[in-house]
Amino acid sequence: MPVPFPLLSSFLLRLLVVEDEPDLRSAIVQALVEEGFAVDQAGDGEDGLYKALSWEYDVVVLDLMLPGKSGWDVLQELRQTKPTPVLILTARDAVNDRVRGLNDGADDYLVKPFSIDELIARLRALIRRSAGQAHSVLQIGNVTVDLSCRTVLLGEEPIALTAREYALVELLALQRGKLVTRTMIYDHIFGEEDDSLSNVVDVHISHIRKKLGAGFIETRRGQGYLIHA
Repeated sequence: MPVPFPLLSSFLLRLLVVEDEPDLRSAIVQALVEEGFAVDQAGDGEDGLYKALSWEYDVVVLDLMLPGKSGWDVLQELRQTKPTPVLILTARDAVNDRVRGLNDGADDYLVKPFSIDELIARLRALIRRSAGQAHSVLQIGNVTVDLSCRTVLLGEEPIALTAREYALVELLALQRGKLVTRTMIYDHIFGEEDDSLSNVVDVHISHIRKKLGAGFIETRRGQGYLIHA
């Protein structure tokens, strides 16, 4: 189980899905994992609130009709201490429900049934907004990172990255010019179900350097990594 750490304002790869319907929750989690996110999950409001308060998520996907503690209560209690972006996912489609959710602190509202593609697009929009990144394309020297398409170009040549390599590039690129510690990388790229080896970050960094150039990522020994702005 991951270790809690202080609030990080804009590291953007780890999500929490709070949904009580097992099949729907599983489908959402699978789709998000395939998109390269690290995903934790909860099947009731109590567990969802505990995880949302205990760890730093970049977005919480929150159902409203939950056993134990309603999504309304989870949102209100979360907002007392944390600004974590929240996307409400619910069958309640009345205007007053949407207004209440947004007024209570939700950042977006998606009504069931929904398209997985739309959910992912909305989550990526929240991610960019939380990072202060209005545009989906980041240019770093001769490397282009397209956050919407999840592609990386070196000059004009598409570079094939694994999902985990892309997630690491995206994390460092969004925080370009800032030091990203190994702990931050583990906590934002690996979910609670991942069994990661101690040197896995070094392995991914090495592979990325081979593909994008040795100088693309700088190592600060004993501190972490950064990509220069």
